[in-house]
Amino acid sequence: MHDDDVALALRALGWILSDEPRAERLLGLTGLAPDELRASLGEQATLAAILSFLTAHENDLVACADALQVPPAGIAAAAHRLEGTIA
Repeated sequence: MHDDDVALALRALGWILSDEPRAERLLGLTGLAPDELRASLGEQATLAAILSFLTAHENDLVACADALQVPPAGIAAAAHRLEGTIA
């Protein structure tokens, strides 16, 4: 795992959790309960799922990228690296 990708995923999670409906959608799509999400934050698959959640919803991706001041493509690239699809 790249430290920058981990940091980005955690920052993105903070952004996602700042909006209750969006947070509930993340939990619903990942199948994780809040406690499970917290417990698995060190796992590459969970971090990948957080960023993949954003890449699957363009409006959220763009809004999160804007809030975090990173390009949307940077979030997508980090998601791919965490998923293991790009080195």
